[in-house]
Amino acid sequence: MTKRRDVFSDWDLETLRELGANIRLRALAKLPDLLEKLEANCQANGIQVHWAEDGGEACRIIREICQRHGAEAVIKGKSMVSEEMHLNAHLEEAGIEALESDLGEYLVQLNEQTPSHIIMPAIHLNTDEISEIMHDKTGIERTRDVDTMTAAARAQLRERFMAADVGISGVNFAVAETGTLCLVENEGNGRMTTAVPPVHIAVTGIEKVVEHLRDVPPLYALLTRSATGQHVTTYFNMISSPRKASEHDGPQEVHLVLVDSGRSNIYQDDELLDTLRCIRCGACMNHCPVYTRVGGIPTAPPIPVPSAAS
Repeated sequence: MTKRRDVFSDWDLETLRELGANIRLRALAKLPDLLEKLEANCQANGIQVHWAEDGGEACRIIREICQRHGAEAVIKGKSMVSEEMHLNAHLEEAGIEALESDLGEYLVQLNEQTPSHIIMPAIHLNTDEISEIMHDKTGIERTRDVDTMTAAARAQLRERFMAADVGISGVNFAVAETGTLCLVENEGNGRMTTAVPPVHIAVTGIEKVVEHLRDVPPLYALLTRSATGQHVTTYFNMISSPRKASEHDGPQEVHLVLVDSGRSNIYQDDELLDTLRCIRCGACMNHCPVYTRVGGIPTAPPIPVPSAAS
């Protein structure tokens, strides 16, 4: 909370928040038309677009793309909609290994847990616990040195990037005007996931669309500062097509899976509509006293309930 306050010290935060809210409301007001425009421009750019009524259908679409390419191993960037869909479990049932490449997600997956925070998925683990997980699951020596553990994870993941048949990512902003998929990240794993494997599948909820490219900077400013107290993230990726003939890297195919999963019903509910404005910055979780006490994983201890006598 302190980092967020400090990074906005030279900004008129309320004006920026109002601008961001208006951008999201304008996009939602035009959502059906913008989704059709996004589809048309993505297809014109060479991106294949798929529509999924729910998470199960989205999983099937992704599985079929993977199977069509004979994929045995998938590398994933952090994606909350893929958690919503239980995508990893679905792919593993089909015999396709799905490995998380975000460091926090990687640790949580090694520990057979789900993420505890949408920005910092392993925030519930301390240094000793992470050291034990990496020792038990990957064989490195126990250490409390963070740089050593990070370097070991990086080396392990680098091999998996190169061997993966398909890369799967989320989408932070999908720009209808240009058919561009924007991906915000800090570790470079998103760029590796979307550029190294021969096939890239981006999956997102239908509400992530924005109308214009110029709408992205204000939302980006709000997202990064509210999420981690950064002016900008280390990497901001803009994906508009598969590899062109003149380019030396990038995927040969790019797919976009647009997931409804109840969002259309929310869109038609005047009381719930505002929830679709969310840009997934996580600031609410950082300020929430209930989340701070209970945590974000099912194994978190319950809050003690005082007895009547006390």
